[in-house]
Amino acid sequence: MTSKVQEQTLWGHPKGLYILFFTELWERFSYYGMRAILILYLTAKTTDSNAGLGWDKVSALELYGWYTMFVYVLSVPGGLLADRLLGQKKTVMLGGFLLVAGHIILAFDTITAFYSGLVLIVLGVGALKPNISTMVGGLYNKGDAKRDTAFTIFYIGINIGAFAAPLIVGYVGEVINWHYGFGLAGIGMTIGQIVYIWGQKYLKDVGNFVIIPKEKGTNKKVPLTAIEKDRMIVLILSFIIVIVFWGAYEQAGGLMNLYARDKIDRVMFGFTVPTSFLQALHAFFVILFGVPVAWFWTRWRKKGKESSSLFKMGAGTIITGLGFLLLAAAALETASSLDGKASIYWMFGAYLLHVIGELSISPVALSFITKLAPIKYASLMMGTYFMVSGVGNKLAGLVGEAAQSAGEYTIFMGVLIFCVSFGLLLIVFVKRLKKLTHGADDVDEKIVIVEAE
Repeated sequence: MTSKVQEQTLWGHPKGLYILFFTELWERFSYYGMRAILILYLTAKTTDSNAGLGWDKVSALELYGWYTMFVYVLSVPGGLLADRLLGQKKTVMLGGFLLVAGHIILAFDTITAFYSGLVLIVLGVGALKPNISTMVGGLYNKGDAKRDTAFTIFYIGINIGAFAAPLIVGYVGEVINWHYGFGLAGIGMTIGQIVYIWGQKYLKDVGNFVIIPKEKGTNKKVPLTAIEKDRMIVLILSFIIVIVFWGAYEQAGGLMNLYARDKIDRVMFGFTVPTSFLQALHAFFVILFGVPVAWFWTRWRKKGKESSSLFKMGAGTIITGLGFLLLAAAALETASSLDGKASIYWMFGAYLLHVIGELSISPVALSFITKLAPIKYASLMMGTYFMVSGVGNKLAGLVGEAAQSAGEYTIFMGVLIFCVSFGLLLIVFVKRLKKLTHGADDVDEKIVIVEAE
């Protein structure tokens, strides 16, 4: 490789990775800060000193489900906007500006500002989220073994922001003033946008608009090859896995958030842990276990054992489901305890298992899409990934609503059984499905990697 490429690397990765890392870190700080306090704000009594909207749980979970769904569903038009008009780099820039405006508007204490802010955030995430992830994949050559590592690094950056947000935004919003919390999330997004603008010099060769090729002498687009069609089938299956996973995992911001507030004993060492603080556990465990889990799968592959992306996602779905076994145990303790509350340590264990499952699914799925998606549909497929994540978020909201009548224990056991069954079924058929990828999921061990000096 040329010296120019060497100059544009840091610690063995393109410098552009770190620009995208910090941009996404602050975007996730703003989003997860919002996520930590939204359901609490909606259900907080209007008579409290820090008054909320006073909604009932079912109505709040319904809005939460729609909001988190559209945040991701709008990634499809966001991907199309990048593919057809602006390119990924400019679309990310647009999304960042929309997010800054949305979070700042939420700082104003009016119902009009509340809904306007939500709409701008939905539009902003839709533009930014699919395209910044696609840009990460675009920094690497096909078959580069460091691509998966890059997505793990990128994912850890996401979770640094997601860890800090519930502690900072959550505390300010839940303890001091909800709207101060919303405004603080906006400040975080502003920092992320500044980083992205400053780092454009390291992103010159990635995320630019590419004209979709057409057959020579016609207005027809070049059709997909047979191999590309097979890979699209596998991508569709991976999207179903994503829906199941996020439907379970995203109980955290809705049902589990309310459950922690109302039915978990949050006193530790004489200190009452704010409900929103528990939202930081997911990100904390990702930061703590992100590298060990990636190392485990690397060692697993080198031993010659099954380590395809589909296998990892199946195993991750099972592990995520097992987290609900601990929540079911917490529900049993709640039913039998004198004060109607369960130990906070059940939540710690459940979040830990959810994260181990997440680390085998989410970053793997992101990398998987960049490997299998036809290049002319790269942003669209990434947008579709986030769209189905949104469907999973809506499913999570519906499950939370059902728990208000069916009871938490029934719902927790139902999610456990479904996730474990689904994951086992995927593992059984993984070898057949791998054939449809036509080697796109294979790692090229012979590729030469240029290390930073």
